[in-house]
Amino acid sequence: MADTAAPAKQSRLDRVLNLVERAGNKLPDPFLLFGSLLLLVAVVSTVVAAFGVSVRIPGAEQDTPVRAALSGAGLEFLFTEMPANFIGFPPLETVITIMLGVGLAERTGLLTALIRASFGGAPRWVLPYAVGFVGISSSVMADSAMIILPPLAAMVFKAAGRHPVAGLLGGFAAAGAGYSTAPVVTSLDALFSGISNEVASILPDPGATVTPVSNYYFNVVSSVLLALLAGFLIDRVIEPRMVRGGVPREEAAPESDVDDREDGAEGGRLTVALSTAERRGLRWAGIAAAVLLAAVLVLVLWPGSPLRNDAGGFLPESPLLDSVTTLIFLAFLVPGIAFGVPVGAVARAADVPKLMAGALRDLTGFLVLAFMLGQFIALFNWTNLGAALAVGGANLLTALGLAGYPAFLGFMVLASVLNMFIISGSSLWTLMASVFVPMFALLGFEPGFAQAAFRVGDSATQIMTPLNPYMIIILGYLRRYEPNAGLGTLVARMTPFVVPFWLLWALILTAFYFADWPLGPGMGIRL
Repeated sequence: MADTAAPAKQSRLDRVLNLVERAGNKLPDPFLLFGSLLLLVAVVSTVVAAFGVSVRIPGAEQDTPVRAALSGAGLEFLFTEMPANFIGFPPLETVITIMLGVGLAERTGLLTALIRASFGGAPRWVLPYAVGFVGISSSVMADSAMIILPPLAAMVFKAAGRHPVAGLLGGFAAAGAGYSTAPVVTSLDALFSGISNEVASILPDPGATVTPVSNYYFNVVSSVLLALLAGFLIDRVIEPRMVRGGVPREEAAPESDVDDREDGAEGGRLTVALSTAERRGLRWAGIAAAVLLAAVLVLVLWPGSPLRNDAGGFLPESPLLDSVTTLIFLAFLVPGIAFGVPVGAVARAADVPKLMAGALRDLTGFLVLAFMLGQFIALFNWTNLGAALAVGGANLLTALGLAGYPAFLGFMVLASVLNMFIISGSSLWTLMASVFVPMFALLGFEPGFAQAAFRVGDSATQIMTPLNPYMIIILGYLRRYEPNAGLGTLVARMTPFVVPFWLLWALILTAFYFADWPLGPGMGIRL
């Protein structure tokens, strides 16, 4: 008698996520989706503007009106700024520049060899937690982290015999959902503190000056606990569910330019076997990276360095912080070339642009989508609908009469909702700080505490909104392994990260609040 295997019983989480995936995959192609949203913004802004709706952002001298897209001024904006909206789409310059360097390093085989050498002998169970920690810490690279880490994490998982998609999605979730925190001070700390101080300066009692380290203690605790949570979710929720769903754990990645047939997993550990040429290439890549680092340090530490700001420093703004994309590009390009020469991937100078061109070919789908994304975001900002949403949400909290900790919970929820529409953390904090820093100061709370509460709501939900342009890049990577994956697939895979991240982060802030712990050097909670 033939064996008849009964289908595995699905858990409640599986049923919910499968429902999310099916519903999400019924959405149209991302290009058509954002085209529809563009038309929706045009119609909604025109209707709202017809009623003369405007908002007063605290500190502003005049009201900010909602502008009609379907008006003379709106049509003029769309027609005259269409090319600029595309070329000026902020992620475009970051993605293309970095992928030129990353693509070359990938095609010479440097990334594969480096990962195999770095994780040789590492226990397989450590990998999810390593990805979680690196992802949470990667905001030091700003938005670049959401481009670089996920595919590298997929390569690590594949080399260890684990599901590469679990590494891909886990890397993106950790980098995106934990974007507002890190165990080290980042440019985001400087940016947030500058905005907080500017808004607080209008108050009679502005409280303690907010500095880049004002949330440091809170950030360290948050980054450690969130990294552990990310590793747990990758290991116990994401990867097992993919296996239960019928996707083989050892699913192969697309063909690589580098032969890794000797990789394997033995005794729960990753084993590697680098060729003589690869070992020589890694030595030359290390030398090249050291020379590049020394050159940058000489340029940066020189007292009259053009990478310093007018005050001779680097914070809160400086050409050095504005050069993160360039530095990451060079960090992949220079070692990639140095590795490629001894392994034969770069036999002549003309091979370098050919390898870089190959990286751009992988981005053609994103470039087409970026055209529509650029138009949508530019029109959304031009109509001032984002400002109206932020101020309207603040007025709602005020009308509800919330005070004390309930007010901060409502504030964090509002930030999470708005974060699905306004992806830029600095833009969203500029809008919300102008409303909530004065409001919470009147309730007796430091601006630095309002800033810490904003961090909780600022990141978690951005990994599940189609308005996040980096979601589209990750979807492209995901389709290398699962060609039929859609936005619903990606949203369903990200959902298990959102709520746990938000709840744990809120609990951490709750502990600081009720224990009255300092958030950072010189920054308390109450005025």
